[in-house]
Amino acid sequence: MREVVDGVFELSLGFVNMHLVVTDDGVVLVDTGLPRNSKRIDRALHQLRKQIGDVTAVLLTHHHFDHTGNVADLRRRSGARVFAHAADAPVITGAITGPQPTGLARLASRLIGRAEPTKLDQLITGDESEPLTGFTALHTPGHTRGHVSFLLDRAGGVLFAGDTASGTRDGKVALGPTQVSADPAEQGRSLAKLAAYDFEHAVFGHGRAVSGRAVERFREYAGEQPK
Repeated sequence: MREVVDGVFELSLGFVNMHLVVTDDGVVLVDTGLPRNSKRIDRALHQLRKQIGDVTAVLLTHHHFDHTGNVADLRRRSGARVFAHAADAPVITGAITGPQPTGLARLASRLIGRAEPTKLDQLITGDESEPLTGFTALHTPGHTRGHVSFLLDRAGGVLFAGDTASGTRDGKVALGPTQVSADPAEQGRSLAKLAAYDFEHAVFGHGRAVSGRAVERFREYAGEQPK
């Protein structure tokens, strides 16, 4: 686990990142990683001198199992409120079965297991909203219909891009994994949409965090794409 900016921590769980944000009102989790990793999240909280009861909210970027893997267990044990976009809610709650994973994602789901369905406490709707104080939810469809990125008002702005974008080894920004995207073209448009905001730092479900006018990396990517 590493601290990206003051009070924002990145925890890698296998091939996916989740994030812990310490606020005045408790700990907010952005995504929950692959299934069967609740104990690792507990250990991360302990490193922050926190415990499961200090988790007050979970913000889900989208319904894929590597991002919702521990949310049901965490909700039960912490009493945290869970937020997700209305378009992804039926998969997260188990009301419908989501698209079946393919390729490496299919192999991973067989080895690790699927995410347990859970109730949601608040649905995110519209293009832009404020689910929690200091957090702006930005609807960024494409990877899934209900994908949401979150912008935190801290340290010049911290973007939680989820799987809309990913950070590359050379410090640039690319589309997040498109092999399992519902609509890669729409995902690209959502990445360009994020370039219209202002933020110093960006973190991702996959790939390296970018700090120092991170929005410029998004603008560079958007400017390189055909109109």
